[in-house]
Amino acid sequence: MEIYKILNNNVAVVLDESGQEKIVMGKGICFKKKAGQEIEQDTVDKTFFLSGQEANNKFQVLIQDIPMEHIVIGEEIISQARLQLGKKLNDMVYISLIDHVHTSIVRFHEGVTVKNVLLWDIRRFYKEEFQIGLWALERIKEKCKAGLPIDEAGFIALHLANAQMDEGVMHNMYEITRIMQEVVNIVKYYFNVEFNEDDVYYYRFITHLKFFAKRLVEHNTYDGGDNDDLLDVIKDKYKNAYKCVEKITEFIAKKYDYTLSKEEQLYLTIHIERVVNKIKN
Repeated sequence: MEIYKILNNNVAVVLDESGQEKIVMGKGICFKKKAGQEIEQDTVDKTFFLSGQEANNKFQVLIQDIPMEHIVIGEEIISQARLQLGKKLNDMVYISLIDHVHTSIVRFHEGVTVKNVLLWDIRRFYKEEFQIGLWALERIKEKCKAGLPIDEAGFIALHLANAQMDEGVMHNMYEITRIMQEVVNIVKYYFNVEFNEDDVYYYRFITHLKFFAKRLVEHNTYDGGDNDDLLDVIKDKYKNAYKCVEKITEFIAKKYDYTLSKEEQLYLTIHIERVVNKIKN
């Protein structure tokens, strides 16, 4: 394969048969080479193909200054996530996650620890992603001799959760998770209940909250149509759940200056009724 651009001694951009850019990595593969010369396939350890031009450009800039072993471990985590989650991850995860892995390892060697104040909520809301985060800590410890704290498993989980959102859009998953936590706590204290986190209704409730919080962070209001009559029926049928939603509506308006649409109130009421009713019956 022909070198299109050299990023450092270990990384190059090459063009495949169809003229698309790929990033190849291997120890010393660019040593004493120039653009236009060939790289032997058997010297390449990793190949990256990022379809989005923005992600591709940012990745090329990022990996020039990151040790090869940090890039490799980051790619392993992403591959493991794709395998375990069985979901599409957008290309920007290569930038966000690999950069985070690198900086967390650097922080470890400098003796700096960053606390993750939402750790326990991340464990609840993103169970699969958190398990991959724990797996990642073991790989980092084994490969990079860095015993990162469990807080980092939470941060990795957030990067993976973010990568499942809309492609090309980076979300503040930390803020989204905090909003989810606040709403869950309002429901818990209003009904004086503890949730069964393995229950399917809880999973659906949390999934709804994730996208509700995403809309809030992006200042987008969901309005799926004229459901005023249905909301009136639901308010009458699920009185306690709707009163809880009124408290949530008031809290969100006061703290985030965001007005819940009638559509959002409707679906929140239904989800809360289902998840609370399942606990009490």
